[in-house]
Amino acid sequence: MIGDAIMPVSTASPAAPKAQPALKGLARPVIVSAVLFCLITGIAYPLLTTGVANLVFPHQAQGSLILHDGKPIGSALIGQEFTAPQYFHGRPSATTGVDPSDPSKTISQPYNAALSGASNKGPTNQKLIDDVAARARAYRMENGLPADAPVPVDAVTASASGLDPDISLANARLQAARVAKARHMPLEHVLALLAQHTTPRQFGLLGVPRVNVLALNLSLDRADSAHTATH
Repeated sequence: MIGDAIMPVSTASPAAPKAQPALKGLARPVIVSAVLFCLITGIAYPLLTTGVANLVFPHQAQGSLILHDGKPIGSALIGQEFTAPQYFHGRPSATTGVDPSDPSKTISQPYNAALSGASNKGPTNQKLIDDVAARARAYRMENGLPADAPVPVDAVTASASGLDPDISLANARLQAARVAKARHMPLEHVLALLAQHTTPRQFGLLGVPRVNVLALNLSLDRADSAHTATH
């Protein structure tokens, strides 16, 4: 019967696996590619971008440094802490630093660029709520405002980086009277300097008018020096 036919069994040995290409031939192109990419991304590209930046944006490429008597005293991009009444004060900063007495602990160190960051507390965190309330009370007191006076948000909240160099124009205007009084300077003079250092909204739409605190305070010191020199 056809169904009972016996199929012949092959006795041939299985085919030998194909020989793999030798890795020796790949070593040279791999090394050449690695060296080429290191030269492009590690040397050529950084030199090109740095050169273009220094040609097109020389001030920004050098860190947007602010100079006083020819010496850098800070950057327009990184805030500094001011607490004296004759200066405009920046935003609160939640940055920390190493405790000198115990390196395993941290302490509050505002505007510490080495440890940029925020408090990371949510809007329902009671500690954050208490901190904001305390800052609002202190802000009203130091600027001679009524106990129920509205306070700009940036005056009582820290930024995400803790290094914001600017404050809102509304914040600066509320501090102007205190600064003028502490410097024995006409309020109109302080407001004029404030207007000179006000940056409008970006593209006319984004953010709010803002003031660079370090640049404004430096202008106030220069104005004081000029006034003293003429009297």
